[in-house]
Amino acid sequence: MLTSIGILIIAKQIPHAFGYDRDEAGNLTQLFPFGNEDLVEFFKPLHHIDVGVFLICLVSILVILFWERPAIKSKFKFIPGALVAVIVAVILTQVFKYFIPVLNIEQDHFVNIRVASSVGDFFSFFTLPDIAGFTNGTVIITGVMLAIIASLETLLCIEAVDNIDPERNVTNTNRELFAQGTGNIISGLIGGLPITSVIVRSSANIQAGAKTKIAAIFHGLLLLVCVVSIPSLLNMIPLSALAAILILTGYKLTKLSVFKQIIANGKYQYIQFFVTVLVIIGIDLIGLVPGLKGEGLLIGVVAGLIAAIGAILHGNLKNSYYFHKESHQKNDVINIHLSEEVSFLNKASIRETLDHLPENSKVIIDAKNTKYIDFDVLELIKEFRDIKAPLKNISCTLSGFKEVYKIENESNVQSSH
Repeated sequence: MLTSIGILIIAKQIPHAFGYDRDEAGNLTQLFPFGNEDLVEFFKPLHHIDVGVFLICLVSILVILFWERPAIKSKFKFIPGALVAVIVAVILTQVFKYFIPVLNIEQDHFVNIRVASSVGDFFSFFTLPDIAGFTNGTVIITGVMLAIIASLETLLCIEAVDNIDPERNVTNTNRELFAQGTGNIISGLIGGLPITSVIVRSSANIQAGAKTKIAAIFHGLLLLVCVVSIPSLLNMIPLSALAAILILTGYKLTKLSVFKQIIANGKYQYIQFFVTVLVIIGIDLIGLVPGLKGEGLLIGVVAGLIAAIGAILHGNLKNSYYFHKESHQKNDVINIHLSEEVSFLNKASIRETLDHLPENSKVIIDAKNTKYIDFDVLELIKEFRDIKAPLKNISCTLSGFKEVYKIENESNVQSSH
């Protein structure tokens, strides 16, 4: 999920980085129209790249990378590199404006915050709710859906943030959801947007050195103070500088070492990993299912869970017992060690192994480490011992079976000659 979010962050910021951001969301499909078969047309939007915007993004990235060098970071640890990059970007835009007009950046490539001319004008930004909406079935259903989706996304992001938190703090999920619900009620009553935990700000917070939830509270207060007191100054920040910050944040979530580590962990790890990533990217980035765009995170995680369950079941089918047929030599005693839990899902594979045992052999089915055996599997073993083994002149011995299974531990049912 983190890797997918990292890719989405980078993709969403590329249009802002290149200066081809015709909407606030930053849709990559505007810059690279997926599905266009004409290669010339595919790269046509690149002709519209704003050189000044791109230079600011590039300089901002270089500033942040320079500021994160250990020698610099240790000296100025209380000054985040992102803030330095934004200040440099603002200065650079003014240099372009007055000294290099060819690189001057148009106003629609800057942050755009409404500026209040008076206190009364500021409070006019807030709106009171229409009480009649509380009896509207559509409003109620939408509210319930928002609550469910926001809660699930918050729980997923909490899990992810706790994993990348160097302090290894464990979030109280009940308190988090209660606070989120309270915040959403208040936000809705004054015309605000729904609130949910998101990985972007959380990971940026951690990377800036934040260690407690006070950082999140201070972040909100700082935003409020800045929007009220210096909106005109905030509107001087180029979007490409903010894009640079988020591109580096996204890269840290999706760098190549993450893929290498997951692949090294084996197929039962990387199968669900790639399923989750591809589904999220396919829905939220490429828009393979237009009606579900924006819900890729939840659908991707569900798809990953299904893939994980499938991988577990597949592994369980193959690991219900331990027996290497290729290492068996003629006249050797065949030892079949049952695993800790043997379910009905293992019946087919165990049957296949027992049916292919060589004639005139000696077999020991060992269940000493087994805590649970499904009834159908027990019946299969009894059938083999009492009926099939004698027909093939196989000596079958059962060892370690618990009394609760009502099957003799030491059975020397020999085949008749």
